[in-house]
Amino acid sequence: MPSPARRLMASISSTLSLKHGLSLRPTHQQSASLIRTSSAPGIGFRSFRRSFVAASSSAFSNENREFVIVGGGNAAGYAARTFVEHGMADGKLCMVTKEPHAPYERPALTKAYLFPLDKKPARLPGFHTCVGSGGERQTPDWYKEKGIEMIYQDPVASIDIEKQTVTTNSGKLLKYGALIVATGCTASRFPEKIGENLPGVHYIRDVGDADSLISSLEKAKKVVVVGGGYIGMEVAAAAVGWKLDTTIVFPENHLLQRLFTPSLAQRYEQFYQENGVKFLKGASIKNLEAGSDGRVSGVKLEDGSTLEADTVVIGIGGKPAVSSFESVGLNSSVGGIEVDGLFRTKVPGIFAIGDVAAFPLKMYNRIARVEHVDHARRSAQHCVKSLLTAHTDTYDYLPYFYSRVFEYEGSSRKIWWQFFGDNVGETVEVGNFDPKIATFWIDSGCSCKLVVMMSFTSIL
Repeated sequence: MPSPARRLMASISSTLSLKHGLSLRPTHQQSASLIRTSSAPGIGFRSFRRSFVAASSSAFSNENREFVIVGGGNAAGYAARTFVEHGMADGKLCMVTKEPHAPYERPALTKAYLFPLDKKPARLPGFHTCVGSGGERQTPDWYKEKGIEMIYQDPVASIDIEKQTVTTNSGKLLKYGALIVATGCTASRFPEKIGENLPGVHYIRDVGDADSLISSLEKAKKVVVVGGGYIGMEVAAAAVGWKLDTTIVFPENHLLQRLFTPSLAQRYEQFYQENGVKFLKGASIKNLEAGSDGRVSGVKLEDGSTLEADTVVIGIGGKPAVSSFESVGLNSSVGGIEVDGLFRTKVPGIFAIGDVAAFPLKMYNRIARVEHVDHARRSAQHCVKSLLTAHTDTYDYLPYFYSRVFEYEGSSRKIWWQFFGDNVGETVEVGNFDPKIATFWIDSGCSCKLVVMMSFTSIL
């Protein structure tokens, strides 16, 4: 049950009628009762009890100032849903995002969104948050109906911690009582000097990126995918559906080296090869070459050879989008904004969730940053629940990753793999990939740290 103080705050916030351009909002100076905690090893975090004061609204661009979410990805969408579930969204919550769309299930962009046009590809509004977990589809109209203020295509450029404001690229000044940073990641890019800006070179982080890639795939003949991780494997599988000459290039010894064992990778590589995908492993790229029309025409390798390509997709990872929030406190080892087990930063009233959160991974006693949709959903829900109620349980997360490839109509086999836990220790492999296989990582003879990796043919 909420504490008497929280019930009083909720009552004040929901019942007072504000007139004449005034709103009840906390100021930094009146965020009282700072408490030292030890939720993260070696770090002192502070919680706060908010008080309400009248503040002139003339200087601020947002009407809903009690809670502000910065970012428009999965974590932001699930945070909004949790505010709604607790009756604390209507007239109180504002979301500001660089996207032109309401939050959507981002994993679709390198999966169903890239299906050939005759294979029922995913399109908005079909995959708005929160359909990925069986929830209500949160279209733009949903946010309007729930009284959530949306500011689109205007990313936050800076923050003033003392004044509890953020400023957007367009110059809008937004006031907040509590701020949740959910800015996600940006794609890691090649240096401009080696041709990363050539027409026909693509990165995928949003719908606009995916639309641009589809336009290239419609005319493409030879596709080179740079990177042997999630993005590379998913994009290559989609390119096979378009019946394109497809090559994956990466510097590691095998696919998805971060998670696959050599044995698992060999099975997947064989399957991709059976579907026409070629591999160049252990290869480094010198530069991207342009043709007479200015478009990319090839990928030149350090060994002097060149791969012909009219479309290049670069999937070499991402970087947390935290440049506007360095003053909040970054983690130097894993990147991202450092938080405690309730996703509170060192600054009272500021939280970070999803890809940007460097949080205590309780199960393995270390600070981690997880770039996956499952963590985005769960961290958002945990953070908002902790913010709005007396909930004080530390986030206890079992790392989980998944991918799905070759799911379009006409594919000879549809594959789904899942990982749970941490891939530490010796491995035991069960099955033969026909149709299933599982690998267990056992650390020091104890199965408390394990990853279950399964791949199977989906039921058609």
